[in-house]
Amino acid sequence: MSSETITATASGSWRLGNLTVNRLGFGAMRLTQIGKAFSADSPSSDRSRSIAVLRRAIDLGVNHIDTAAFYFSPLRSANELINRALAPYPEDLVITTKVGPVRDASGAWRTPARPDELRGQVEENLRQLGRDHLDVVNLRVMGQESVSEHFGALAELREAGLVRHLGVSGVTPEHLAEAQAIAPVVCVQNRYGMDAHSADDDDLLRACGEMGVAFVPFFAIAGAGREQGASPGGDDELLAVARAHGATVAQVRLAWTLHQGAHVLAIPGTGDPDHLTANVAAGALRLSRDELAGLTRKR
Repeated sequence: MSSETITATASGSWRLGNLTVNRLGFGAMRLTQIGKAFSADSPSSDRSRSIAVLRRAIDLGVNHIDTAAFYFSPLRSANELINRALAPYPEDLVITTKVGPVRDASGAWRTPARPDELRGQVEENLRQLGRDHLDVVNLRVMGQESVSEHFGALAELREAGLVRHLGVSGVTPEHLAEAQAIAPVVCVQNRYGMDAHSADDDDLLRACGEMGVAFVPFFAIAGAGREQGASPGGDDELLAVARAHGATVAQVRLAWTLHQGAHVLAIPGTGDPDHLTANVAAGALRLSRDELAGLTRKR
């Protein structure tokens, strides 16, 4: 499929609270390193190339960027790259970030943030991004059974005007219900992909659609590869669908993701400008009912 003139508007749009975004967005996790994310062995990215990718994303109609203050390498910070590349920000750009996980200066993972530490994480995102408020903040659940204290702390920051909308990440239906009882939830960000989803995951995705809550999968392309990234191949059926559409396997994976519901958003990440263009073009790829049925059986 041709991808040169296809923009993110081809994917359709959805509302995060009162903010409208194109369903094909951009994830910033891979902006700071080449290779496996969060690995001490992965070299830092080229600064000018990462900035060029972000600016190209905006040119291609991307108006939803997912980031976090803990997306960094020894030489790069995703938030600061976003700030450098895009500020002053376009009026329609929605930047979503997440809080909860903690990495120290060396990049090592530490004990997740306590509820009283979340304000500091929000303020650090504000500082790095150069903003006076955050559009959407996701609470990334890190093993806790209850999210009430953590989500309650974020709800207070929302009331104070530091955060416009709230979401949750890595959650169960019980977590989601608990959060919704405290404050409105505009999105759920969970791991989900063509070959990385269970019946329970499918149920949660459908429930979000019924509630008007955006479902935002991460690792939609990488699948089981997670931080390592996706392998270039696929099974025979996936490869056949890709050939039939003149598309790449990654594009078919993204198209499959978007076909799961009008409320499903995609946030593929890359530090490669060609991959970015191809990812955005996947928003225009339409799969048939038979193709979707065949691909859905491949888990």
